[in-house]
Amino acid sequence: MTGTQAHLRRTVLHVVSIAIGALIVVPIGFGVLGGFKDNGQLSTNPLGLPDPWVPENYLGILTSEVFWRQLANSTLIALATVVVVVGASAMAAFVFARFTFRGREAVFTLFAAGLMFPFTVAILPLFILLRSLGLLDNPLGVILPQAAFGLPVTIIILRSFFRGIPGEVEEAATLDGCGAFAFFWRILLPMARPALATVSVLAIVASWNNFMLPLVVFTDQSWWTLPVGVQAFQGQYADDTARVLAYVVLSMVPALAFYAVAERQLVAGLAGSVKG
Repeated sequence: MTGTQAHLRRTVLHVVSIAIGALIVVPIGFGVLGGFKDNGQLSTNPLGLPDPWVPENYLGILTSEVFWRQLANSTLIALATVVVVVGASAMAAFVFARFTFRGREAVFTLFAAGLMFPFTVAILPLFILLRSLGLLDNPLGVILPQAAFGLPVTIIILRSFFRGIPGEVEEAATLDGCGAFAFFWRILLPMARPALATVSVLAIVASWNNFMLPLVVFTDQSWWTLPVGVQAFQGQYADDTARVLAYVVLSMVPALAFYAVAERQLVAGLAGSVKG
């Protein structure tokens, strides 16, 4: 490849990267600025800066008890989902990666097959099951199904990472007197921190954005999460687009902040799982 071709390739990649970034940033910027406008400004000047700025849209939401309660509900459910799905998946992935037994690949394929079934397909039988178990209006009715549907991709990522750890490490640990559980807990999990961070981020973002399951499980509004709250807020203030935009932006901030902080671990974990 000549220098001219390499320069042209870099230029094209930069242009494509800028275009993709614009597709992501522009809608977010529109929402952020739109929250500082009133409806009149949104009609006459949708793309310009607010004139005057209307911070009351954001302040009214930030001083609302309902918003903070929904934020706490989303945080509680997301963190509990991560604990369940990562804990169960780590143990399952360890068995699939480091032990040999008859039917191992068949069982692993059964787990992986869960990726082929979208969540919406199971919503009706899941609702019936949760109702029979008495888990409606109970956070466990959201946490456990979310964890179950997060198992396939989490097990796949962790198994790939665990298989990439050299066998010599396990042999050395065995010679030092470590059993299988001690090796898993003291050595394997600390070495797998990038992969654990990756699946934790994926589980938190998936839980944070889940709308249908909390909508079906929670009839008690005190348990509503932010996605359900956004929908309800939009219905309540359908004529106040600026206030709805402010609510949507504030609902995205925690997930975006968490993703920005964990981005490096996420990329490192995915790279490690691909190599594994």
